[in-house]
Amino acid sequence: MTIAFRIIIAGILIVMALFLTGTAYTVKEYNQVVITQFGKPIGTPITTPGLHFKIPFIQKANRFDKRALEWDGEPTAMVTREKTLIEVDTFGRWKIADAKLFMESLQDERRADSRIKTLLEGITLKAVGNHNLIEIVRSTKDRVPEAENPDEDDPVTKEDEIPNIDAKKPVIWKSISKGRSLIEAEIYEKAKNGLERLGIELLDIRFKRFNYNPKVRQQIYTRMTTERQAISMEYRADGKGEGDRILGEMEKELKRISSEAYKEVATIRGNADATAIATYAAAYNKNEESVEFYKFKKTMDLYRTTLSSDTSVILSTKSDLFRFLKGHGGEQADQ
Repeated sequence: MTIAFRIIIAGILIVMALFLTGTAYTVKEYNQVVITQFGKPIGTPITTPGLHFKIPFIQKANRFDKRALEWDGEPTAMVTREKTLIEVDTFGRWKIADAKLFMESLQDERRADSRIKTLLEGITLKAVGNHNLIEIVRSTKDRVPEAENPDEDDPVTKEDEIPNIDAKKPVIWKSISKGRSLIEAEIYEKAKNGLERLGIELLDIRFKRFNYNPKVRQQIYTRMTTERQAISMEYRADGKGEGDRILGEMEKELKRISSEAYKEVATIRGNADATAIATYAAAYNKNEESVEFYKFKKTMDLYRTTLSSDTSVILSTKSDLFRFLKGHGGEQADQ
């Protein structure tokens, strides 16, 4: 085998390899392929997984993802209907529904992401401008806090309801007509129709986050703090008034109890004194010796409680003590 023949065989093999690699291509489960001929899409998109063939060098297989794709927008400054400046952060999910139309209008996912961003932000900006902030924040219009419709028969408070702490100051919630869910649905319907013309199926669009603009955020926080401080001071004042009332009632009750106790003690003491006087009177009526002994004992008890060991006493000749001592001394002298 000559060298020239070997070169020819090698060339044929190379051409066949190039031919085969340019002819056969595979489609995976998560891909769809659009065949272009001289740069223009032909036929229908190929979505069946497996091995497929095309004309080499003339046709080209362009692969696109047929799974759900992610779109995550950047926080964008928007103004609500009541002229409140807020930052709105949204996200969505989409997929390539018509690969051929998608390729003709957008070519690739990078351009599609930019187009989706422009469309969704424009529709969202208009939707936010047509509604008040509470409409965008509240999820549904049917949720009614307990403070608006308190149920006296059911004292149990549900986890998703706000209890009415002070019946004199019920929480008043502003009524809404739509709510965040319906606004998201409106944005979805308008954006869906606009993206269908580009071969894109919009799966979902949601608000991810709301926040006040940094320029006014500190002012909002200051106002919220001031309002909460005013509410706390009001509750403290109410608490102090209630505390003073309870203390007043307590002192009044204490005086009443003390008065009743003093009355009962005085009654018992009076009854005891009356009984003692009756007993003494009965003893007086028996004999004079008992009366004299009683007088002597009471006199001794009195001086024992009033006099100490170093006390000097000047007695009158008419005093009972002098009389008792004199009588006692006279008897000893006679003995």
